[in-house]
Amino acid sequence: MSPITHFFTGWLVASATTVPLTRREKILVVAAAIAPDLDGLGLVPELLTRNSAHPLLWFSLYHHSLHTLAFALICTLAAFFIDRNAASRNHPTSVRPWLTAGLVFISFHLHLLCDLLGARGPEGYQWPIPYLSPFSSAIELTWHGQWALNGWQNFLFTGLLLFITFWLAWRNGSSPIELVSPSANQVFIHALRQRFLPKRTN
Repeated sequence: MSPITHFFTGWLVASATTVPLTRREKILVVAAAIAPDLDGLGLVPELLTRNSAHPLLWFSLYHHSLHTLAFALICTLAAFFIDRNAASRNHPTSVRPWLTAGLVFISFHLHLLCDLLGARGPEGYQWPIPYLSPFSSAIELTWHGQWALNGWQNFLFTGLLLFITFWLAWRNGSSPIELVSPSANQVFIHALRQRFLPKRTN
């Protein structure tokens, strides 16, 4: 699925907990939903060098190389220590780092699930998910019914995520905009509620 879809998936994970997360914690959870696609950055040098004598096939060779359990654990541990260091300054006995780490692990794996469902290339190729790489090639995840990356199913799924995101923003006063600017988030929430809040009747 597209990075936009993964972004909103991560945001909904960060918004689903009954314990309100801090802005930093939400950033960590959302980042985990996007992190596996860091291996897709190889597409840029590959496109730039495709007509050269020595093309860099970094995307063709390494795409999905970070879609692994090992990288998921690295992201989870990083989130735990980042949140623990921040929490220890204010709440020495806080269990929030464990919550953040758990949500990061879930967010990362939802990325893998989304790719398993809908990331088939235009030529019909499915990028297998080498889940146990680099330690083992015993598990390479694919699904025979995988949707095309530009299939209607992905557009519908992304639209549903957007709808839920707007609804949660209206209800809870928190939108993805707060990841960049809390003040801009408040302006957006105010405008959203002014537009969709039912008028009171006397």
